Amino acid sequence: MKNKEKIMDSKLKHFNPMALREKYSAKNLSKNTNPFSSFWADTEWDTRRSEFIDDEPVKKGADHVQLASYRRAISNFVTIVTSRSDINVKFQTRGDSYTDGKTVVIGSKIDEKNFDPVVGLALHEGSHINLSDFEFLRNLEQNTPEELFVLGEKKGFDRFDILGHLKNLLNYVEDRRIDYYVFSNSPGYKGYYHSMYDKYFHSKVVDKALKTNEYTDLDWDSYIFRILNLTNENRRLDVLPGLDKIYRLIFSNIKKMNSTEEAYKVATQVYKLILDCLADGKEVTDEFGDTKNQPVTGDNPQLEGSGEGSEGGNEDGEQIPGKVEELTNNQKRQLSKQFSKQKDFVNGDTKKQGTLTKKDNQIVKTMEEAGVEKVNTGEGVGEVWDNKQGRYVAGKGVACIYVKKLTQTMIDENMFPSVLTTWTRGYEDAIIKGVKLGSKLGRKLQVRGESRDLKWNRLDSGRIDKRLIAELGFGNDRVFQQTFVESYSDAFLHISVDASGSMGGDKWFNTMVSVVAICKAVDMISNVDVVVSFRSTHNTNRSYGRNSDTLPLILIGYDSRTDSFMKVRNMFKNIHPGGTTPEGLCFEAILKDIVPTSRNRDSYFLNFSDGMPMFNNNEISYNHGQALIHTNKQVKAIRKMGVKVLSYFVSDSSYSSDSEKSNFKKMYGNDAQYIDVQNVLQVAKTMNKKFLEK
Repeated sequence: MKNKEKIMDSKLKHFNPMALREKYSAKNLSKNTNPFSSFWADTEWDTRRSEFIDDEPVKKGADHVQLASYRRAISNFVTIVTSRSDINVKFQTRGDSYTDGKTVVIGSKIDEKNFDPVVGLALHEGSHINLSDFEFLRNLEQNTPEELFVLGEKKGFDRFDILGHLKNLLNYVEDRRIDYYVFSNSPGYKGYYHSMYDKYFHSKVVDKALKTNEYTDLDWDSYIFRILNLTNENRRLDVLPGLDKIYRLIFSNIKKMNSTEEAYKVATQVYKLILDCLADGKEVTDEFGDTKNQPVTGDNPQLEGSGEGSEGGNEDGEQIPGKVEELTNNQKRQLSKQFSKQKDFVNGDTKKQGTLTKKDNQIVKTMEEAGVEKVNTGEGVGEVWDNKQGRYVAGKGVACIYVKKLTQTMIDENMFPSVLTTWTRGYEDAIIKGVKLGSKLGRKLQVRGESRDLKWNRLDSGRIDKRLIAELGFGNDRVFQQTFVESYSDAFLHISVDASGSMGGDKWFNTMVSVVAICKAVDMISNVDVVVSFRSTHNTNRSYGRNSDTLPLILIGYDSRTDSFMKVRNMFKNIHPGGTTPEGLCFEAILKDIVPTSRNRDSYFLNFSDGMPMFNNNEISYNHGQALIHTNKQVKAIRKMGVKVLSYFVSDSSYSSDSEKSNFKKMYGNDAQYIDVQNVLQVAKTMNKKFLEK
């Protein structure tokens, strides 16, 4: 019989979804803190870092960009694993510490150290929303057979106690059912779950306690402690009567359970087994003279004689020599706290760290709508001091903020003050002037969207030209004609504008006139698209203004493929120059998006700039020759993609030196042009001619 049970137990281990120390454990897969997020996320994930404050609202200077990236990623994970897009993932605000059956709530204290467990918890809760019957859970009392209440009351428990016990057991069994479903259908998420359980559920003190005689009395607490830890490799099935049967009952049914109701049936069977092993309650009288039935803690006959010099048994009933180690008083206190955490976890009361104010939540939401993300750039540029190695090492690069879509909310809430403002500063006139010029250019450009038929005759093949049939008699056999359709190929233009502080005044006014004019002209034809991006910097922690918090920023202000030209009219007046010049870093951030999805296009990259690149924070020093070389590298990468690069050095001659102009050509090529601030408007006319070239 014992051998049969041993074989059975071996088979069940194969189905155990929560085996902690298997080869997929987060601790064993990689030295990286979050190996699973590294697998699912892009290679730049580890650069998306920020600092948060425990258990208090995120302050004004919170990295909203970072939080938006985390929430978007976690939301995508939940959508994939549940195959549902209607499960909302949101940050915890005051009072929001639960999952309501529709929403997964996450804490805002997220960094590279705890991202995996946070993902695991979100997946766990999202899967419950997708697979658990919350209506059945709400009606637990009505769904409970009366015989269980009778049996439970006989053991000294009241109806409230009994419902609590059943809820604990059902939640545990339901967790196993849900986890098995996810593991079977989405094995790639397994690591996140292990990380979650390691953080919220498991501990060294529990591992040790399972080997001792802690929680081995014949009472409810002992049974629920041992049951909650059945997936721990240190479990012992011999320490309580019926525990081995409970183990087999739960895990032999994991594959068979397809609903919360079926999980509840298993939970009720487990509860009956427990109640059968407990002593009947005894009647006691309280200080007011009222009598009630109370449970009795019974001694465990299975452990009689255990202790020093005794032999204990393993989960298969085999005897192992040696004394049973006891916990210290401090370890017992730790165990009590951990046991409470386990019960909270099973009941869905996991404490989540970090809350966001409603204002911060709204900002994060706006960031997500704009597709804001951080992209690692400039790796290997310059040297930084490594405290561990005690020497300078190659720079690891810096995260560049990539805003994929300008929105009115972003302007109204002053999210990127270095480049966006509610005060238009008189730039409305530049927009008006640009629209007028663009309308003129667009009328000339409209011919680009037209096509015409060209007929060639006196050919060796094709269709017979009826007008030449008579010439056949004179020995002329070139009487065929063909029709050719002449048209312009589609074109794509990316305009990148230096929006650093030095571009202010007339430079900015005239540059915006030119940019708006091109956008207006393109809007008037069908086979040319234009994207406009602006380069600047942004401090992610405005309340402190630390240099380390300043990052390169590139903002997509307009995309004719998705935006109406009204966006240019309404929002470009709110764009203004500020910050420094992280030239090549910004180019690198958007490199993959410079060429449109359809490669069957004439692609142009038009750049406006007024000088050398310059950017510094605690992570990178981006100046002089190294910045020049890096920018040139990105320009070459753009050209390799088949894109024609046209770069204009916008400057007031009184402030420009020959060396500046020379360096500009080193970055953008010999065809890069110097253009006086008063002549920027000529760029629009030049581009108009480019578009009309065959």
